[in-house]
Amino acid sequence: MRRRTILSGAAAALAVPALPSAPRRAAAQPGAPGFHRVAVGSLEVFVISDGFTMRPDVTEGFVTNATSEQVRAAMGAAGLGGPAMANPYNVTVVRTPRGLVLLDAGRGAPDSAMLANMRAAGLDPAQVVLIAHTHFHGDHIGGLTSGNQAAFPNVPVAVPEGEWAYWNDAGEEARAPAGRKPGFANARQRFAPYRDRLTTFRPGAEVAPGIRSVATFGHSPGHVSFIVSDGDAQLLVIGDAVNTPAFFMTNPEWIPVFDQDPQLAIETRKRLLDRAATDRLPVVGYHFPMPATGRVERAGTGYRLVPANA
Repeated sequence: MRRRTILSGAAAALAVPALPSAPRRAAAQPGAPGFHRVAVGSLEVFVISDGFTMRPDVTEGFVTNATSEQVRAAMGAAGLGGPAMANPYNVTVVRTPRGLVLLDAGRGAPDSAMLANMRAAGLDPAQVVLIAHTHFHGDHIGGLTSGNQAAFPNVPVAVPEGEWAYWNDAGEEARAPAGRKPGFANARQRFAPYRDRLTTFRPGAEVAPGIRSVATFGHSPGHVSFIVSDGDAQLLVIGDAVNTPAFFMTNPEWIPVFDQDPQLAIETRKRLLDRAATDRLPVVGYHFPMPATGRVERAGTGYRLVPANA
């Protein structure tokens, strides 16, 4: 597939080992707004809530290399009651001169709050002109389709080259552990209606004016993040390279159960957090609590997120 800047000429269930109990889905993160606006120079960026899942007990199985006591201590230090915790989902939308660019597509029906919260933010889903993906886990690509039909008819889709290669490789599918296998079929299903307007890109590529991809492998084989910029103003859209800040910023060597290559994910996480702290680069996280954006500061042997409204 051709690699290019998509706008230059035109206006599976997440495959992871089972956690102790299934999360309960709800329409919106408890007590949180449905969207948050960020200015990046003259660009408008919106963090749009796509709801959340409630994990009854994150002290067991969510962090693969920490004890229950360590996880409880981290929750206590962050002011979280536990052991239950909301796992939010946030889609970043950039308003460009040519239209709206979605960075990931959200979870999809029946639990998605993305489209309703876009409208609440004054964003018309019909004005989406590009969907660019960080990776192919189900909570990031589910919103591409409604039934078997494209939820965004005629909208082009840009995907990381490494993700496309991995999730369309029959050999990788055959070798994958049982819990990951459904992700291959899910990726094929979600992208099927877009095949005639799907373009792959390599890390470092500009997917739209002011939106450049950054290699952040580890959480998944081809995972990327995005730098949104206008002049000297920048914003790092992390995707899933950094999950729950209370755990994986404070302890960047902790491993969430979702990371496919844990050691590479740790290296990526440390590099990103060091860059964000050093360069005072604002960040957005797909699984951060709303407003899901802020600045990263060094704290002891790790880091902490200072929310944008703090």
